Amino acid sequence: MTSTAPDNTRDRADALPKSWNPGDVEAQMYERWVAAGYFTADVTSGKPPYSIVLPPPNVTGNLHIGHALDHTLMDTLTRRKRMQGYEVLWLPGMDHAGIATQTLVEKQLSVDGKTKEDFGRELFVQKVWDWKRESGGAIQWQMRALGDGVDWSRDRFTMDEGLSRAVQTIFKRLYDAGLIYRAERLVNWSPQLRTAISDIEVKYADVEGELVSLRYGSLDDAQPHVVVATTRVETMLGDTAVAVHPDDERYRALIGTTLEHPITGRRIPVIADDYVDPEFGSGAVKITPAHDPNDFEMGLRHNLPMPSIMDEGGRITGTGTDFDGMDRFEARVAVRERLAAEGRVVAEKRPYLHSVGHSERSGEPIEPRLSMQWWVKVETLAKAAGDAVRNGDTVIHPASSQPRWFSWVDNMHDWTISRQLWWGHRIPIWYGPDGEVTCVGPDETAPEGWVQDPDVLDTWFSSGLWPFSTMGWPESTEELRTFYPTSALITGYDIIFFWVARMMMFGTFIADDPVLAQGRVPFRDVFLHGLIRDEHGKKMSKSRGNGIDPLEWINEFGADALRFTLARGAQPGSDLSVGEPHALASRSFVTKLFNATKFALMNGARSGALPDRAQLTDADRWILDRLETVRAEADSAFDNYEFGKACEALYHFAWDELCDWYLELAKAQFAEEGPRSEATQLVLGAVLDTVLRLLHPVIPFVTESLWQALTGGESVVIAAWPEASGVPTDEVAAQHVSDAQRLITEIRRFRSDQGLADKQKVSASLVGIEAAGLTGLRASVTSLARLTEPGPEFAATASVEVRLSVSTVTVELDTSGAVDLVAERRRLEKDLAAAQKDLASTTTKLGNEAFLAKAPEQVVGKITARRDVAAAEVERIGARLAELSGK
Repeated sequence: MTSTAPDNTRDRADALPKSWNPGDVEAQMYERWVAAGYFTADVTSGKPPYSIVLPPPNVTGNLHIGHALDHTLMDTLTRRKRMQGYEVLWLPGMDHAGIATQTLVEKQLSVDGKTKEDFGRELFVQKVWDWKRESGGAIQWQMRALGDGVDWSRDRFTMDEGLSRAVQTIFKRLYDAGLIYRAERLVNWSPQLRTAISDIEVKYADVEGELVSLRYGSLDDAQPHVVVATTRVETMLGDTAVAVHPDDERYRALIGTTLEHPITGRRIPVIADDYVDPEFGSGAVKITPAHDPNDFEMGLRHNLPMPSIMDEGGRITGTGTDFDGMDRFEARVAVRERLAAEGRVVAEKRPYLHSVGHSERSGEPIEPRLSMQWWVKVETLAKAAGDAVRNGDTVIHPASSQPRWFSWVDNMHDWTISRQLWWGHRIPIWYGPDGEVTCVGPDETAPEGWVQDPDVLDTWFSSGLWPFSTMGWPESTEELRTFYPTSALITGYDIIFFWVARMMMFGTFIADDPVLAQGRVPFRDVFLHGLIRDEHGKKMSKSRGNGIDPLEWINEFGADALRFTLARGAQPGSDLSVGEPHALASRSFVTKLFNATKFALMNGARSGALPDRAQLTDADRWILDRLETVRAEADSAFDNYEFGKACEALYHFAWDELCDWYLELAKAQFAEEGPRSEATQLVLGAVLDTVLRLLHPVIPFVTESLWQALTGGESVVIAAWPEASGVPTDEVAAQHVSDAQRLITEIRRFRSDQGLADKQKVSASLVGIEAAGLTGLRASVTSLARLTEPGPEFAATASVEVRLSVSTVTVELDTSGAVDLVAERRRLEKDLAAAQKDLASTTTKLGNEAFLAKAPEQVVGKITARRDVAAAEVERIGARLAELSGK
């Protein structure tokens, strides 16, 4: 085919590499975007604002596949909004990650045999800051590799001076409002880290333990006694009661009496409580209020003593027994052996599988422990967070997640916010020499001689302020006035209760602050995506070895392929399964787009004003109309956070309709000199221009390279988002193209049946093509079906009728000399034998009454369908062999 490409489009095609190699261009392209200031928000622009704050990853972390999904979706939203004319702020930052960071630095010190105590608090904290400056934030360059269009000029850290001021401010406001208090309560305790930890830092796993049934009271069956079962025998040293159900007749006489503790000799009461399940086990339970959440609540109801029997390191203490000083697990064995020797172990079940909470950071089983901590009273805060969603101030997507939200915030327990660490926001509470207590705000000074509380705040406390603290609150800033409340929050449904709820509680608490102007909630929309699973639908884990390193995928497949894989699988609230086959498919799509655009440029495709539609072919009008339909579908899907639906629509349009059909139809139109060829060049250019802009938010790198080559524009990052064309759909053109596609497909199938090679051209006559309205597409049909016009010696040897929308086209082919009759007969005989064998086996099965009586209906249906297909094949192949034999 002779190219009619103008010199400038051919030059642009030649400027593109021979093939798309992401590693050669992505890093440099990203830095050009940053240097050009495309991602830097301008508070003075006057454009409508759109803002997202990045969920701050831990400063110790690396980009995992969950981050990659979050970031891809946020980048997709912000890039699209930027193209739509919004002033976009995507604000990045990192979390100081109290426990994780302190643990990491302590491990580094331990290499030299040092502990944090060897340095003291002030010097140790300085060492953490040194580590943060030198090694922290590896995730930032990984974000650049992914293509995150964040405003790096506004990068924040939860321990920044400004954010620390925000933490002190809201702590004092909550304290002064009576919403922060100090109390001794049960917490999740990490003996190894020696601190309370949050619920989200506790991971539950089934472990093999032992269930031991113990006898309390007399060893004489005739005397009062009770049998209880426990998986933590050592905690019986802290028992202060035995509980039974008030209606349990077996124990009615014991309620209100006391039993002797088997080891300490204390007399402990037998109490009645509705919590006890009389159907479970013996119907009696031991009560250790200081070391079990349910026992703690029962202890409060019955005013029981609550002695703690473990120190901060998980060692038995204060029991006055020989077990004091033992590690909790060592004591578990020793106590059981003592009780067994005394004849008090009634039964042992080993192994006994049960769920145990483990510290996410240290990996050890957590210990419920009674501890003096600082708490946030959440009742009014949680109600406000729930009402914000009920009133529509914040909308949760998908709506199906809202009941879970209400269930959580409507039943939330007070939040323990103190941590026994040195790294973090220190609690701004000071104690006087005579026991006085005061909360010191950011502009206040503690009285001389007073001592500050040693604890720091839970990391979730500072990250809960993230949407407004990052924009300068409590100061009045242009960022707050312009970009708060934020437009959307993108996160996984698994942390909605921990992080999202905290932000909503704090955001609604300060809603009346005048510096927030119109901000009654921290974000307008909350989009909750699912978890990423492997290609078989299994949860990713280190033990399974099925995790995905996004950096490895970027290196192997390119950032665009990784992003498209994740976005294509993302639907509101649904988990997504991904594996290498998905990434390979995405890379193939990127390659297809690259090759198609380069081919188009080589053939003169360019952007420019389109000719009047009357001058366009049916194929031209059809592809423009299909583009408009897909543009509207993608727009609607993006607006509704249906990323997968948008990607799916764009993928199939670009691959199936644009590349596989229109480009092929266009080849015949390129071959025609003059206006038709030039019109096709402009149509193809316009379609590619729009497709590249629609795909840019998801696959930014390849679309930037191709769009610049196609249009000569500065950057697709700042190009306008495609808008509705306003042109009515040409239904006639659509029908003509549909008929042409059917005709080409049937001819190809018929050629295959005739044994013709794919690339072999055959002389053919298309009878009735004019009546079918396909005159304008005749050249394309002939080209794509590998046909040539009949010559004077044409003699039809085979024919097929193709029924189209308005009439039938008869295709007559002259296959003389085009088919190796001996080879074709051999091939057909082999296929016939296979079809006859399948027909015989399925017929035999369907004639077996015993099989039909036992086989499920679905199985019988499948075998019936196989038989019918085999019968049709036997008939078809037999007819073809008869033709070749001249019968």
